[in-house]
Amino acid sequence: MTTRFRASLLASALLFAGSAVAAPVTYTLDPGHTQVFATWTHMGFSKPSAGFPIGSGTLNWDAENPTASSVSVEFPMGKITTLVPKLDEHLSAADFFDVAQFPSARFESTAVEVADGEGHYRVTGTLTIKDQSKPVTLDVQLNGSGEHPMRKVPAIGFNATATIKRSDFGVGAYAPAVSDEIELHITTEAVAAKPAP
Repeated sequence: MTTRFRASLLASALLFAGSAVAAPVTYTLDPGHTQVFATWTHMGFSKPSAGFPIGSGTLNWDAENPTASSVSVEFPMGKITTLVPKLDEHLSAADFFDVAQFPSARFESTAVEVADGEGHYRVTGTLTIKDQSKPVTLDVQLNGSGEHPMRKVPAIGFNATATIKRSDFGVGAYAPAVSDEIELHITTEAVAAKPAP
């Protein structure tokens, strides 16, 4: 085998290997299958929750290099739901989220790290509520990825948890009787555009 022929084979192999590497995919978060719940302690007796629907969100996922991935999500704060109408109204009022003045909140990732365990990650980002921005770290678990069986497009899903202090965002009314620490529980499903034929 000549040196020139070996070089040609090596070049072909490298070209094939490069084409086999999965390219990063841009997904759109599905508001119908994405849920964000905040849970707190009330007077030491109960642990109510509030749901925060998303308005829009984009996930750029690099399966070959997850640390190059990113996520951005917007939350319309006027859609808070606790299943208690009076509490929904109170949370929207000025002493809590002041939805009239601050209609939306936002999370923008700044770093993704691979954590211990298969499909586990730490996603650090900036959470902005009432125009106050603080760093937040999410513990994330990849649930699965592949073709969506109904939509026939690439899909991906994650669960995530975090703990934040609501007083960091100007929403600290009635602490500590109502706990300052808030537990966040998130599940999200995202879909990509249909691949070109």
